[in-house]
Amino acid sequence: MKTKTIFFCRSCGNESPKWVGKCPSCGEWNSYAEETLVTGKAGKPAGQSRYGERPQPLLVKDIVSEKETRINLQSTELNRVLGGGLVPGSLVLIGGEPGIGKSTLMLQVALALENRKILYVSGEESQQQIKMRAERIGIKNENCYILTETDTQQIIHHVGQLQPEIIIIDSIQTLHTEQVEATAGSISQIRESAAEMNKLAKTTHIPVVLIGHITKDGSIAGPKILEHMVDAVIQFEGDRHYGFRILRAVKNRFGSASELGIFEMHANGLREVTNPSEILLSQREENVSGVAISAMVEGLRPMLIETQALVSTAAYGTPQRSGTGFDLRRLNMLLAVLEKRAGFRLSSKDVFLNIAGGLRVDDPAIDMAVIAAILSSAEDIPISSKTAFAAEVGLSGEIRAVNRIEARISEADKLGFERIFISKFNSKGLDQHKFQIEIVPVTSVNKLFAGLFG
Repeated sequence: MKTKTIFFCRSCGNESPKWVGKCPSCGEWNSYAEETLVTGKAGKPAGQSRYGERPQPLLVKDIVSEKETRINLQSTELNRVLGGGLVPGSLVLIGGEPGIGKSTLMLQVALALENRKILYVSGEESQQQIKMRAERIGIKNENCYILTETDTQQIIHHVGQLQPEIIIIDSIQTLHTEQVEATAGSISQIRESAAEMNKLAKTTHIPVVLIGHITKDGSIAGPKILEHMVDAVIQFEGDRHYGFRILRAVKNRFGSASELGIFEMHANGLREVTNPSEILLSQREENVSGVAISAMVEGLRPMLIETQALVSTAAYGTPQRSGTGFDLRRLNMLLAVLEKRAGFRLSSKDVFLNIAGGLRVDDPAIDMAVIAAILSSAEDIPISSKTAFAAEVGLSGEIRAVNRIEARISEADKLGFERIFISKFNSKGLDQHKFQIEIVPVTSVNKLFAGLFG
């Protein structure tokens, strides 16, 4: 056996015998990391599993297509993000910050699946620690096996003996395989361990859920190829200062890649939030200026969120622009539209914007609510708490149409709102008699201001 030093690109996994500043494969700068490998080792090539027969090439017409029956995880939010449940033989990667609740979520799912054999593999905690957490969550499934192991070959051996229906690995960064002589958590180990788990899932038809760590910049630790290998990538996000946790699909081969699930952290685990609109809207005794309600859509799910704005005279020379949960560049664009098209002098004002509840919103349909909240704060005139907004704002000050407007109106109508401002172009073909709520179509920012404040 020979030992040699090799360099791997963290982004694409490209190999190089020496360090280079720019990856010739993906073009990333300063992405190469040094690792020590042992070559000339006997055995099967890295990434090959000992499971199953080798597949043979087949004509497309000869391949028998079977209707996959998804596994119901007994969690409405997680099922929604996965596209209706867990597909047999799939490889799912769940990433998130330390302490956000990844392990708690998956252990809670494993303990809730009654009459299903689950293998929970932990490389970070002892069996006693997991038992303490399980007692806190509540044990319903008596067929949940806990294994503390990091060797992939030992895990495959136990899978062959137990024949579980679902495998959960916590976490992929702790696994190591004998095929590669490198430390656990290194790029090559993560890549080969994930390849073995992928082969295990595909050959045994057992779904495997991998829990992954993230780096300080928010990306999943390890090579970028890890996200390409798996069938679904799910981000578990949230602010430590809020009780809400957001499960967001980044990639999904078996469903929509823009779905969202919301949980609330409690002492005994994570509770599903089936109606997030009621929680994300604050309960106020009196109307205050600078608050507007927006009807947004995440994936296929309409939600009403609260947009808060504060406009004040700049205490120092340069006005401040700050946005929490909203793109700061888009905020600057909307302020420029108000300045140029509507005549509001905001260049000498501090503008602070906040999306209540700790959410991060990318839906352009909240533009009108942002404009309304800024105007309300600038004029110090409150907007009725029974008024909602759903439209995009263009650079010329026009109010643009958005998709799925009926779902947005229905959500506002269901929650008892009295009127909703939309684009006039969305009102074409819209049956207003189906809704109790008053629908107000507008065409420009000036018309919006006149409709709100007279």
